[in-house]
Amino acid sequence: MDQMHEIKPGQSIDLLKELHILTRDGKLNQDSRRKLKQVNHLVQFIAPLLDEVLAQQPAIALVDHGAGKSYLGFLLYDLLFKARDDASHIYGIETRADLVLKSEQLAARLGFGRMSFLNLSVAQSGTSDAMPAQVDVVTALHACNTATDDAIHFAIAKQAKFIVLVPCCQAEVASVLKKNKSTARARDALTEIWRHPLHTREFGSQVTNVLRCLELEAHGYQVSVTELVGWEHSMKNELIIASYRNLPRQRPAERLSEVLQTLGLEEMAPRFLAPHAETVAAHATLVT
Repeated sequence: MDQMHEIKPGQSIDLLKELHILTRDGKLNQDSRRKLKQVNHLVQFIAPLLDEVLAQQPAIALVDHGAGKSYLGFLLYDLLFKARDDASHIYGIETRADLVLKSEQLAARLGFGRMSFLNLSVAQSGTSDAMPAQVDVVTALHACNTATDDAIHFAIAKQAKFIVLVPCCQAEVASVLKKNKSTARARDALTEIWRHPLHTREFGSQVTNVLRCLELEAHGYQVSVTELVGWEHSMKNELIIASYRNLPRQRPAERLSEVLQTLGLEEMAPRFLAPHAETVAAHATLVT
């Protein structure tokens, strides 16, 4: 089998070498093939979303949160942005200054002029003057723990049309479930779901993403959940895609509150029930 079958036509070999997905002699090893497969598969999900944006306007502003080495941003730019002669721009948000510097240097070497990299947390990026007032697409690939929630809040505040999430390390809900396990209100059969520590972690992760989906729906988004790649490639495999459709908000908001109350997670309401009232009103004008 040709080991280069994962490389797409026109994909920059120099970029793949710089990202250490290809070796210096242009070869793929097993680990890099798996990484390339994951990111290229995600690009396939994102491409039609960009097409939908471009059907309505001449350029795209895309923000990639928790960018790390910016694999996703660079591959998106190479495959979907590079050939465009417009103002489309990719912003990479990353807290590690050394990775931001390396990404800036790589973009300069490759001539990827419409990429910016900011040494900020996801939360800080929401108020940064370096960010546009409105963005079109927000991505967060394995942004750990609450960084995924910060990306959701950023996207809602920036009136994003599409949000693409691959959540990671959802520990906070599990810790609250564990803490409240012995309280009087939690002494019913339902707590058996998370009585054992392993189940607490797994159930907490599942509940976290359910709450995120309800939060997005409570802000007018249509949400789909699927696998990113086969489980043999990655255990952090859940892909959440939210498309702003100005859908009714009341029912998902009610269900979100009910889930928090049923599981004894009321203290987490501020994380998932952030109102964003002013942006919800403005956002409704994006879809007729």
